[in-house]
Amino acid sequence: MKGTLVNSGAIIAGSIVGIAAGNRLPDRFKTIIMQAIGLSVLVIGLKMALSGEKPVATVGCVAAGAITGELLRIENGIAWIGKWLKKSFRSNSSHFVEGFVYATVLYLTGVMAIVGPIQDGTAGDASLLYIKSYLDGFASIVLASSLGIGVAFSALPIFLVQGSITLLASSLTFLQEPHILNAIISTGGVLILGIGFNLLDIKKIPVGNFIPAIVYAIMWAWLQ
Repeated sequence: MKGTLVNSGAIIAGSIVGIAAGNRLPDRFKTIIMQAIGLSVLVIGLKMALSGEKPVATVGCVAAGAITGELLRIENGIAWIGKWLKKSFRSNSSHFVEGFVYATVLYLTGVMAIVGPIQDGTAGDASLLYIKSYLDGFASIVLASSLGIGVAFSALPIFLVQGSITLLASSLTFLQEPHILNAIISTGGVLILGIGFNLLDIKKIPVGNFIPAIVYAIMWAWLQ
C-alpha cells in the first residue's frame, strides 16, 4: 500500500501548489493553461488509442462500455460524490465537480494504475507507482491551477481503487499479460481523448460513463 499512499499524497500536494499558483494568475492565463492541458491530453490519448493492435475490438469495447455506463449513470454518480464532497467541505470552487471527475478518470484509466498496484502487492515493488506519483503530482499542479480543489479530492478514489488492486494483487497478475495491457492502453486512450475534448470545450462528453469500457477490454483480451 505504500506506493498508493505516496501516489495519493502526491496528488494532494500537487493540487495545493496548483491552487496557490492559480490564485495569483489572471483569468487569461488560466484559460490558456487549460487549453495547453487539453491539447496535451488529446495527444496522449490519441497516442494510446492508436497503439491498439485490434482497433475494431477497441471500438466495440468503448461502445459497450458507454451503453453500460449510461444505463448505470456512472458519470452522475461520480459527480454526486463530487457535489457531496464540495458541500461537506464548504468549498466555493465553481469547478470543484469538474476537477474531481476529470482528475479521477485521468488518473485511473492509465496502465500504471493497474500494473503499479499489482507489482506493489505481489513483489513489494512500488517503483512504478512512484513514477506515477511524480506524473500525477505534476498534472495536479497544472489541473488544480485552473480547476481548483476538486482535483485534490481525486486522491480519495485513487487510494480506494489502487489500494484494492494491491490487496487483491495475487489474483490479478493476469492483467500484466502484454495482450491485456495493450487492450487497456488503447481503450483507456479513447477515454483520455474524451477528457481532452471536455477541457477544450469542444464537446461535453460524459467520460465517467465510459469507464466500463476498460472492464470490457480486459474481458475481451482475457478470453482471446
